[in-house]
Amino acid sequence: MLLAAGEGTRLRPYTERVPKPVLPLAGKPILEHNLDLLRRHGVREVIINLHHHPDAVTSYFGDGSAWGMHITYSFEEELLGTAGAVKRVESLLEGPFIVLYADNLTGCDLAGLVAFHRQRGGIGTIGVYECPDPTVSGIFDLSEDGRVLRFQEKPPPHAVFSNLANAGVYVLEREVADYIPDGQFSDFGRDVFPDLLRRGKPLLGWRIPPIVKVDTVEMYERVQVDLATGRLRLT
Repeated sequence: MLLAAGEGTRLRPYTERVPKPVLPLAGKPILEHNLDLLRRHGVREVIINLHHHPDAVTSYFGDGSAWGMHITYSFEEELLGTAGAVKRVESLLEGPFIVLYADNLTGCDLAGLVAFHRQRGGIGTIGVYECPDPTVSGIFDLSEDGRVLRFQEKPPPHAVFSNLANAGVYVLEREVADYIPDGQFSDFGRDVFPDLLRRGKPLLGWRIPPIVKVDTVEMYERVQVDLATGRLRLT
């Protein structure tokens, strides 16, 4: 599942008429880079949730056949959050399934992530990366074998205990949807992951390369410069 429903308010004016995942990087939409990643790893069935200017996505990607995939769209009249979006389509999901935040770019080895998840047998495995500013992301404390010991969503500076941040790349068992409220806004970082840890459910973390984020106008324009000068390359 690709999460693409956010309004991207910090990226205005770029996102006034298009959703953030449709903004171009290296000649194609951010969302297309993520579809290419999934396709390279053998994924052929994709669900994309939409809210802000959904026609910008559906008119470009259609049913996904041009990418050798089949796309199902989930239209949200009101934003349901990262986890609420998954709950809304739980009848379409088979476990384990992959969740990607479609407004980020990652070079994650999805096959390796899925293999680790299957081997360890957790309820969910989260891609984590070394983040230079842990206060802007959810951070994880992992055991030597990858078990999540602690999680804190966007901690204040005095509460930072790790630089391993949530990459927005998950492999989840179908059971995770049982812990997401139906028809309500719910976020993986603020709501679901802390709840699963309180319940003693086995959450795992797997290290991946740093992700590319374009959360603000300044970040988006910096990434554009880095691409143009060769400081950053996208596969």
